[in-house]
Amino acid sequence: MPAGGGRWGGFWEQRTRQLQSQVRAKEDKIAELETENAVLLLKLAEYKGKIEKSRTEATRISTLYNKQQRLQRNTRSALSQLDRVIQKLNQDIQAFHSSSRALLRDYQDEYQDRVSAIVTAVQRTRQSAETLLACQAKVVHLEQALQDVSARHQLERQRRKVLHNSLVELKGNIRVHCRIRPLLPFDSESDDPVLQILRHCFTLFSQETVLVKCDRPGHPLINKTYHFERVYGPAESQSAVFGDVRPLLTSLLDGYNVCVMAYGQTGSGKTYTMLGPHSDDGPVLPLDPQSDLGIIPRAAEELFRLISENPSRSPKVEVSIVEVYNNDIFDLLAKDTVAAVSGVKREVMTAKDGRTEVALLASEAVGSASKLMELVRGGLQLRAKHPTLVHADSSRSHLIITVTLTTATCSDSTADQACSATLPREQTEAGRAGRSRRTSQGASAPQLVPRDPAGHAEQVQARLQLVDLAGSECIGVSGVTGSALRETACINRSLAALADVLGALSEHRSHIPYRNSRLTHLLQDCLGGDAKLLVILCISPSQRHLAQTLQGLGFGIRARQVQRGPARKRPPSSQMEGKRRPD
Repeated sequence: MPAGGGRWGGFWEQRTRQLQSQVRAKEDKIAELETENAVLLLKLAEYKGKIEKSRTEATRISTLYNKQQRLQRNTRSALSQLDRVIQKLNQDIQAFHSSSRALLRDYQDEYQDRVSAIVTAVQRTRQSAETLLACQAKVVHLEQALQDVSARHQLERQRRKVLHNSLVELKGNIRVHCRIRPLLPFDSESDDPVLQILRHCFTLFSQETVLVKCDRPGHPLINKTYHFERVYGPAESQSAVFGDVRPLLTSLLDGYNVCVMAYGQTGSGKTYTMLGPHSDDGPVLPLDPQSDLGIIPRAAEELFRLISENPSRSPKVEVSIVEVYNNDIFDLLAKDTVAAVSGVKREVMTAKDGRTEVALLASEAVGSASKLMELVRGGLQLRAKHPTLVHADSSRSHLIITVTLTTATCSDSTADQACSATLPREQTEAGRAGRSRRTSQGASAPQLVPRDPAGHAEQVQARLQLVDLAGSECIGVSGVTGSALRETACINRSLAALADVLGALSEHRSHIPYRNSRLTHLLQDCLGGDAKLLVILCISPSQRHLAQTLQGLGFGIRARQVQRGPARKRPPSSQMEGKRRPD
């Protein structure tokens, strides 16, 4: 019997026993009453015998007898009622047994139905498990196929990037990377609904494409796509940007001149990209991989890390820092006590070998990244700055940090064998290839300078120039007046001269207007020479600077069109020639 039926059956059996016990108790009571009745009858007989002795006693006995009769009648009435109750209980017990049997049958039927349902569910579960296993196997196969396709896609992307970089290297194009800074709190000060629409004008279409699409009331529709070697979205870190700069430092150690230049309007993130967040103490080393420090401190640490990996070369590292302010060049490392708050004014000159140099430029040798950054911090304290409506700490000058690596080369056969292990294969191959190639301007490839008869060692000098250009700005937006207005005019003219130089180079004009600005004259070797040049175009997504942003994007496209021929390594020069160079 099921557990539920057993409990109800036990209850009613117990109840039946209780009622039967009560019936037996009543029967015992009846027997007792009957016994008492017999005693009374005996007493009645005794009383009858004594009637004669006393009437009073007889009357009393008669009264007692009457009472006994009434008690008997009551007893019979109670017994009759008890019989009816017992009959009713018997009927209830029979009805309970009948309902219990019906309930048990229903329970057994339901139990069978449930068991059948469980068996069916178990069978379905087994079938589902088999189907699930088949689906899982298919998913694993598809995931594996997806991983294979993704790996091939990634490999093809890397191969495409390598081939594209090789093509850029052969053409000598200026590499242009575009970085879109995120929206900042001061970008959302305006509630103009037209300006709110412009928030969505800039779309990072891919890692190489920027889509600008704007439909402003009263203005023509703008729908332009700009392609660059690399585009960094607002969420990409400083580490990602430097990841594309790092290979250039290897080229620097291989003997190539390298220049990294940040271009953009005021407040677009140029100084942040080059140096990192603004701090009175300047960038601090060592670097945390997740820190926000910019290209310059990261390049300093990476440069000395690469030098430490090949101590046999041990190049001499020298640093110079200048700023171009109001179309004048100032030496920020000059040891001149007169210059208390600014650098010493210098002039650009053309050396005998055709390179542009700054006369009497101070340079200091450094042996570590921390020492280099200490000089950078000192130079930044002298850099011209002025707050504007666009940027509270706007740089009013072009900052150029030059790191010169001087490496001794080998001349005789014994030294050649010793140096061949330390010179990269790329340098040897480029030396062979350089003898048979000419640049886009017709200059012949450099030839190795033989060791001079006096026995002086030959040297190779390679320069790394890190340029943080001042930002272009609209005078009406920046709100500058007085001396700051003159600064803005000089900045815009120098940047316009830079754009003119790039335009002339892209169109292969016979005359390149380098001397229209001291900035372009100073950067002549980088712009039109044999250096590897990377321009990081910084743009703002702010709705207030759409015109400046489009102008900056146009500058980047113009820079990409420049074809200068492949970059060349610096030829060795005798140590005596190096000493004749201005300090």
